[in-house]
Amino acid sequence: MLNSQEVAFFITIASSSSLAAAARKMNVTPPSVSQRLQHIEQKLGVTLVERSARSIALTAEGKLLATRGKTLLAGFDALYDDLAHHKESLSGKLRIDGPFGLGMKHVGLIIGEFQQRYPELEIELNLSESPRWDAINSPDILLYIGHLKDSSLRRVVLVKNRRLLLADPHYLASAPPLNHPEDLTNHRCIALRENQEDATLWRFTHHATGEESNIRIRPCLASNVGHIIREWAVQGLGIIQRSYWDVTEELRQGALVELLPEYQFASADIVALLANEEKLRPQKVNLFLDYLKSRLPQLITEGPL
Repeated sequence: MLNSQEVAFFITIASSSSLAAAARKMNVTPPSVSQRLQHIEQKLGVTLVERSARSIALTAEGKLLATRGKTLLAGFDALYDDLAHHKESLSGKLRIDGPFGLGMKHVGLIIGEFQQRYPELEIELNLSESPRWDAINSPDILLYIGHLKDSSLRRVVLVKNRRLLLADPHYLASAPPLNHPEDLTNHRCIALRENQEDATLWRFTHHATGEESNIRIRPCLASNVGHIIREWAVQGLGIIQRSYWDVTEELRQGALVELLPEYQFASADIVALLANEEKLRPQKVNLFLDYLKSRLPQLITEGPL
């Protein structure tokens, strides 16, 4: 039977590109990593890793051990937190992955506040334009906007989020009329390519009648970075669709105005994705989730304190 240290050791290997890379993470020599891995494989009677000169690949058994092992270690963390009553003095590491825009605008500030409350906690924030769940090297929390096609993950809604159709008033002053979604075919539209969504198909639903309109735009500009398309719209270069949380300041200042307010896009809630149900999560994860759920709506509606 493996102990928790051996499971943690193998998870480090599973999240590394080679045994040498794993050795660097653990600050040991590559031969010692190889020997310990061989010992674990002999103990289990299976091959966990296929080795080559420069890389490694997990076998089916290796993938199973890495995935189930993370769940087991998370359960140990949760048990330790409960036994040690760490509610007031959390410690250890907490890793959060999420999208660039949300992380830079709001989540970074929230993490800073939370770490000041629990200074013994080490928090790591990793941002990406298209965050994805990696079962082998998974974070404690993955922040996501919209829906991730993975039914095995637990989904916690943090904030209800609306998408808006927006443009700069100077652009509208010289642009064709816009009274119905179909009029967008006569306009300069800007597309955001993210999360493997169909960026050029804009779907609208009329609030009062329920009428649905699916418009295929031909973007004059496109990017996979939300900040860039927002700046293009502020410059008067065209029409965008963007989440409300990302344009609150521009709406207040009048740099952008909402178009076709009688229509709505499909909702794109800000959610937290997690591997385990609440009772199996470490206390630090649940406490941070609670803080995030209370602070994020305040920042979006009121701005920073």
